[in-house]
Amino acid sequence: MHIVHVTAKADYAVRAILELADSSQSAPRKVDQIAKAQAIPVSFLENILTQLRSGGVVRSQRGPEGGYWLAVPADEISLADIIRAVEGPLVGVRGNLPEEVEYEGPAVALRDVWVALRATMRMVLENVTVADVAGGALPEDVLELTRDESAWKARQLR
Repeated sequence: MHIVHVTAKADYAVRAILELADSSQSAPRKVDQIAKAQAIPVSFLENILTQLRSGGVVRSQRGPEGGYWLAVPADEISLADIIRAVEGPLVGVRGNLPEEVEYEGPAVALRDVWVALRATMRMVLENVTVADVAGGALPEDVLELTRDESAWKARQLR
């Protein structure tokens, strides 16, 4: 069973963006303010914000009045946008995109499983925006997934 692992980097990036979404867009937020508000190590956050800026998710201003803002409105930033900016593709198999891997024999259909996994992740991460999370109003199809009792239980290896 493939385990979907959200890295600390992706988690920190999403939390930093949520913090910026909760801020006034009239003034930038300093790295140390964001780090303190979300309990993120400053040095780690600086690198993450640089990647988010390169990915077009945030914009920055240097100097004593500098800091970071969202580059676009929160309702135009999906969780997938943030994760891709800091981690790359949503699903990779040994460093390749799922459609690039090839298997032989009984494993041939495995590529389709990895593609389906990516599609499922996209269904959630592409459709949930920063504004949805910050406003506590997730899309109904995502909420429906959380209503399944089994979604809240980790499955144990047998």
